[in-house]
Amino acid sequence: MSGFARATAPFARRLLRVTGVDPLGAYELLRAADPHGPEPSPGQFLMLATAERWGGGVDGRPYLPRAFSIARRRAGESHFLLEDVGPGTHRLAELRAGDALWALGPLGRGFSAPAAGKRAILIGGGAGIAPLAILQDTLGREATVLVGFRDAAHARGAELLRGARVATDDGAIGHRGPCTDLLAAELGRDPDAVVYACGPPAMLEAVRAMCASLSVDAQLALETGMACGFGACFGCAVPRLDGGYLRACVDGPVIDAAALERVPEAVGAHP
Repeated sequence: MSGFARATAPFARRLLRVTGVDPLGAYELLRAADPHGPEPSPGQFLMLATAERWGGGVDGRPYLPRAFSIARRRAGESHFLLEDVGPGTHRLAELRAGDALWALGPLGRGFSAPAAGKRAILIGGGAGIAPLAILQDTLGREATVLVGFRDAAHARGAELLRGARVATDDGAIGHRGPCTDLLAAELGRDPDAVVYACGPPAMLEAVRAMCASLSVDAQLALETGMACGFGACFGCAVPRLDGGYLRACVDGPVIDAAALERVPEAVGAHP
């Protein structure tokens, strides 16, 4: 496979200005002006922190920045998909147009383009759809897009992608069941494909195992908390198939499925 150009960022954060926040069901799409940031390759991430009220007391609990996949780049803006699930994401979800945001990156390794003649299948679960949006924009060809969510409110996130087929846990929209059911049907129809996946660990492990059994190439964007983003803390380590560990922040977050022994239930947890 050929790779997209990998962006490298200076070892310094930069101050961005929020340009808008778009509601998307259970999510929000945060847009920030980033005209001087390096153009990311799909699958890379930024470390984000608000410029105000980010640590230093009861109301400022988050001290470490949060890692977010870049969901889209348009006209000098970077877009991020947020779900308010904890103190860090809650503070970021409070931002409105004009507020300031610290950003570091793009960091990590992104996706590689499929070989000539191979079709691309993009599969995402929950907020894991984010890096698939910029990947779809970058591929420049039609791809099969499969996404899964817990319910109808979260399924609004599918609007981030073109032509997505949806699965929901409760059957409110689309297929009832996991999005890996849709993947099994696609690969059963035509296994000559490259699978690009991002989502919760259980979903990624199901994708890894399925593709391994069918000898299908797969690239997994691992969802994990990252304390530093530079590989120094080893908090995001995953076991390699041939022994040792990979650090999701520098060896990934996109890692060839064939290089992994498994996707642990909690990325960064040792066996």
